[in-house]
Amino acid sequence: MDKLVINGGSRLFGTISVSGSKNAVLPIMAATLIEPGLYQLENVPDLKDTRTMIRLLEMIGAKVEFANNKLLIDSRKCNNPIAPYDLVKTMRASFYVLGPLLSRFKEATVSLPGGCAWGPRPVDYHLKALEEMGGKVSLDYGNIVIKGDLKGSRIKFKKISVGATGNVIMAAVKAKGTTEIQNASMEPEIANLVTFLNDLGADIVSYPESNVYIINGVKKLLSSSTCKIIPDRIEAGTYMIAVAFVGGEVTVRNVCFNHLKDVIDKIRLSGADVSILKSDKESNDSLIIKSSDQIAPVDMSTSEYPGFPTDLQAQWMALMTLCSGDACIVDNIYKDRFTHIAELKRFGAKISLNENKALVTGVDELQPAPVMSTDIRASASLVIAALKANGKSEISRIYHLDRGYENIVDKLNSIGANIKRVDD
Repeated sequence: MDKLVINGGSRLFGTISVSGSKNAVLPIMAATLIEPGLYQLENVPDLKDTRTMIRLLEMIGAKVEFANNKLLIDSRKCNNPIAPYDLVKTMRASFYVLGPLLSRFKEATVSLPGGCAWGPRPVDYHLKALEEMGGKVSLDYGNIVIKGDLKGSRIKFKKISVGATGNVIMAAVKAKGTTEIQNASMEPEIANLVTFLNDLGADIVSYPESNVYIINGVKKLLSSSTCKIIPDRIEAGTYMIAVAFVGGEVTVRNVCFNHLKDVIDKIRLSGADVSILKSDKESNDSLIIKSSDQIAPVDMSTSEYPGFPTDLQAQWMALMTLCSGDACIVDNIYKDRFTHIAELKRFGAKISLNENKALVTGVDELQPAPVMSTDIRASASLVIAALKANGKSEISRIYHLDRGYENIVDKLNSIGANIKRVDD
């Protein structure tokens, strides 16, 4: 198993490019199962999670080619509507195939999901919604089994759920009648999915101001399409926070400025300067981040889009470890997503936790240390901390990092970092 050896203390300068969004491509890959056809996805990040979803599609019967960040998916001969435990346990997003399989085959067997090692994230919202649409749900040896010819329904989530919103949209596009999803997720990644499906002939109307989707079921979708995956706003935010923390001036290319407004506002409040270079094409915006001499304490609470994303909470905490005061960080999405605190403390950070609220008291400097990754975003926070600590740090269990960041070592080294990947 590999680990990272990071010699910290160097400032960052240059240009770095953002890859396609992990959280957007996975549901779109699953959506190619709905209608037998040939699909091309562009700007696809080469990640462990992408490869896992490819394996799952192939087990279901698809033929997949992946090269140069392009995916060619042939779903015409899919005949096995099953997502087994061996794959689903490693990546929660595998559960996205539930809606597409049910839409196409009127039945699906999907293992209860796994993923990152922090707290339970129940699938009740997915199952209850599909039951309201006519699906009959049972549990068989740890597998969710759903059968039924789906019909449109009015669904209201008690709490906004990105995964449940995506699954229900995919299940509803060919259901009989109209489905209305209230209190739905309006994340850019779900919008990318909706664009893909509408390009195939689905009838989905979005009402972002009221968090509502209206899906009018159609009998058939088109059997081919090309879709470009949006830039990864979490990767972009990670690099922005890294520069604000470590120091320097970096241009981050291939971003959607509109997807990062709250993150940019918070980074500016911390003292860093952020300039926006807008492009005619939204996905080609650039951001220039220049650090300041002092990091101001900035309280932050995660919330659903367009608020501050939970996937940047750990990285923000790393930034606040050297702030000039106290900063309160609250995670309202996943209230137990704080496994990175113990590892940040190994660098000398001063952090206390009370339920879902972390109080960070800034210290003068971080010390290099051996640390261990616990999930994708915690891994990124440890890399950021190690880049700032003056000396050699080692980060183990970096397979989590490989799940969410394409070529992160090469990208960071290209702007002045000193990171080596070695056998543990």
